Amino acid sequence: MSEHIYHLRNLTKVYDGRHVLHVEHLDIRQGEIFSVVGPSGAGKSTLLRLLNFLEAPSAGAVHFLDTEFSAAKSVGIPTRRRVTTVFQRPILLNRSVWDNVSYGLRLRGQRNASRLIEGTLDQVGLMDLAHQRARTLSGGEAQRVALARAMVLQPDALLLDEPTANLDPYNVGLIEDIVRALNREHGTTLVLVTHNVFQAKRLADRVALMLEGEMVEVADKETFFESPRDPRTAAFVRGEIVY
Repeated sequence: MSEHIYHLRNLTKVYDGRHVLHVEHLDIRQGEIFSVVGPSGAGKSTLLRLLNFLEAPSAGAVHFLDTEFSAAKSVGIPTRRRVTTVFQRPILLNRSVWDNVSYGLRLRGQRNASRLIEGTLDQVGLMDLAHQRARTLSGGEAQRVALARAMVLQPDALLLDEPTANLDPYNVGLIEDIVRALNREHGTTLVLVTHNVFQAKRLADRVALMLEGEMVEVADKETFFESPRDPRTAAFVRGEIVY
């Protein structure tokens, strides 16, 4: 098995004639926490949509394990089910926490998964709220429901799009602990998109800076924050506005 879960080659995305993403080369390793940082509009969320097969590339290809995804080659449901995304603002069903977490499993025909659901709810600290309506929860609790809904599917890759952007420090800490445990205990590959360099520094094994749709620098965490090669990376890490 390859040590890489994703290979990106000459990947381009164009909207209405405007190039919003161009990544010549990127590998994401199996079992790592890979963080993509950059200002709003840098192309981070577009990259996640391509990694999750939600949109086809305009050119180039995403290689996920042994499967190629491109403008000419779509991927089937079995491959799509191996990748799951948690978005910044989750949309929850107007039903119980339990029903929300079990929803994806039911769609996949898994009817006898009570132990798995209980274990996942326990992991995110929501077992006591299992029968409460999800839409009555606080923002932090709702985000943990969304995270549990993704975790229970046991994906090979979990993509996190600004998962703590609107949360208080307590819930940020809870979710970061859950992410660390998921990676450590299950070996799940995590791709974290964030504008928060401090969160990337706390969580990631490797970090990439995106500016104007391109990868400026990709490095292990220590190199990225302590001795970046690109002056734009150094400026971004210092908190300067980089465009």
